[in-house]
Amino acid sequence: MGTSSGNSSMTTKFQSYGSEEDLQLLMDQRKRKRKQSNCESAKRCRLKKQKHLDDLIAQVDKLRKENTEILTRVNIITHHYHKVEAENFILSAQIGELSQRLQSLNDILELMSTTNGVYEMDNCYVTGATDYNFMNPMNMFYLNQPIMASADMFHS
Repeated sequence: MGTSSGNSSMTTKFQSYGSEEDLQLLMDQRKRKRKQSNCESAKRCRLKKQKHLDDLIAQVDKLRKENTEILTRVNIITHHYHKVEAENFILSAQIGELSQRLQSLNDILELMSTTNGVYEMDNCYVTGATDYNFMNPMNMFYLNQPIMASADMFHS
């Protein structure tokens, strides 16, 4: 039997305890134990790998669910943002309109205080405070127009 130097020293060691058949039997038994141990180790490795894969799949499912929830919230918030932005635009326009009206009223008041209640309209003089409500000093009809704000704009 051709053996290497490591096996030959082992062979001589075991020869003192028994025959070559006993030695072969012992080697086969060790080989089987090692093979069984390798099989069990491989099985543990496969189980560990499968558990890791299952954990990753569960994590992917969880993250997909969270992503869907976040996208839903983003869509809701975006919708609310656009709604508030539109309301803000309307309110800004109303501020401009009301500022113009206030300025016109202030101009009328200033004119009233400087002319002592006498107004010239198309070369006619009107005295008193009864006839100026429908016209401003520039002959523009808008003082009796309703303000465009409505209460339902301020509710969500």
